Amino acid sequence: MTKQNINNDFPSPEKIQEEFSKFFKEKLGVKVEPKEVEPETDKIKEATDKTQEKETDTIFEFDLKPKDIKEYLDKYVIKQDEAKKALSIAVCDHYNHVKTCCQQEKCGNYAKQNIVLLGSTGVGKTYLVKCIADLIGVPFVKGDATKFSETGYVGGDVEDLVRELVEKAEGNIELAQYGIIYIDEIDKIAASSEFKGKDVSGSGVQRGLLKLMEETDVPAKNPIDITSQLRSVMEFHKKGKIKKEVINTKHILFIVSGAFDGLSKIVNKRINTRNIGFHSEPLKREEEISIIKQSKTKDFIEYGLEPEFIGRLPVKVVCEDLEKDDLYQILKISEGSIIKQYEESFKAYGIDILFNDDSLKKIAELSLEEKTGARGIMTVTEKALRDYKYELPSTTVTSFLVTEEIIKEPKKELEKILSDPQYESDILLEEKLKKYESDFLKKHDLEIEFDSSALKYITSKLKEDPKLNLTTYLDEKLNNYQYGLNLIEIKSGKQKFTLNEDNIKDPDKNLNQWIKDIVKKEE
Repeated sequence: MTKQNINNDFPSPEKIQEEFSKFFKEKLGVKVEPKEVEPETDKIKEATDKTQEKETDTIFEFDLKPKDIKEYLDKYVIKQDEAKKALSIAVCDHYNHVKTCCQQEKCGNYAKQNIVLLGSTGVGKTYLVKCIADLIGVPFVKGDATKFSETGYVGGDVEDLVRELVEKAEGNIELAQYGIIYIDEIDKIAASSEFKGKDVSGSGVQRGLLKLMEETDVPAKNPIDITSQLRSVMEFHKKGKIKKEVINTKHILFIVSGAFDGLSKIVNKRINTRNIGFHSEPLKREEEISIIKQSKTKDFIEYGLEPEFIGRLPVKVVCEDLEKDDLYQILKISEGSIIKQYEESFKAYGIDILFNDDSLKKIAELSLEEKTGARGIMTVTEKALRDYKYELPSTTVTSFLVTEEIIKEPKKELEKILSDPQYESDILLEEKLKKYESDFLKKHDLEIEFDSSALKYITSKLKEDPKLNLTTYLDEKLNNYQYGLNLIEIKSGKQKFTLNEDNIKDPDKNLNQWIKDIVKKEE
């Protein structure tokens, strides 16, 4: 049955209202009539207008520059510098145009810079787009292109992506019209060159998406969805009319992505960088990526994408594969590192967890073997710490250090912790102090280190008060140190400072003495 037939056969809201009234009268003896429409007062209309205006301020006041977006992305996504630059430029161009249209209430000629992202799984394609949407403050919807091919028809599900933007915008249709729709696995709907006949799952979906990417009005309520029909009935019963709302897709930014396996062979054949035949050597992954960067629109058409469809995706961005060091950096410095998630998970049970560098490097090494990019990090970490999450919350353990040994032989190391909960307390404290030193350097650009006497004194304080938080304790003790140490660095050029027991016991006294000594030397 076609979509048109479905719409024609399905009863109208008025017909459903009539059936409902009949049902209630016959079964319950209750007469149901639609309520009279209450006129909308000027005050209500004014309040509604002000609310929608406030919710779309983020678009009207868009003032980001490409470097601003790139710097923000650097905090969350490791590597992919070229992809970040290209995305930053395209996004700024798009939303600057949207801003102009909103402010001047008219739009000049502009070709929307929809984007196609190419890269292996787990390299950060989705995360890049989500971070951009969060930064700008627009609704973001992610869909899987393969989902559309499974439904047997095109328009309904594709248009549901646009309706979902309204949900993400909490019902604000105006804000939804400036959102971002991200569709993954787009390469999976490329029409096979060997397939003959009507291709609903490939070309059909592309044509459905093409309609949205150009400009069209999508009904806010799905005309063939029973839930939407029932809502219409309730609205008709309450107000005596049905408000027909539409979402215009003119300013919605579309970003699609895929691995595009085999595209490199098509591009390679065109540019003839290597002989093709039985005796040709297979391309290395680095070579494949280099070749894909030279792809043109006609290569995507040969791959199976419709000319009109790929023509509406003018910005093509290639993401690099992640290496072992990249995965380590994701764990170590990314704002979105899964390590923070594990710290929060264990903290919910009153357990402090700390990962040392060796453990992070081992996780990165094993994650690389998974061949799923950054997604492999979750697989490796969950496998290693599964039993720890199960066992430790029911013990007296309040903290533990994740080492390389725990990642390699988790069960063996867990037995040690369960047999002696205090066995690694000293090494854990040392690791925590190293982390504090690292954080101090990152925060204040000053290098400090704690000597053995400081370690011994801090250990005694923690034993006296088991609930004492190390970071809070040291922050209070060294509250003014960054100012004093900065002064010493300026005066003497000294860049590294060793803190002993006395510095912790009476920090202000010792800091003042250091400054006095520097002043005396100058005299």
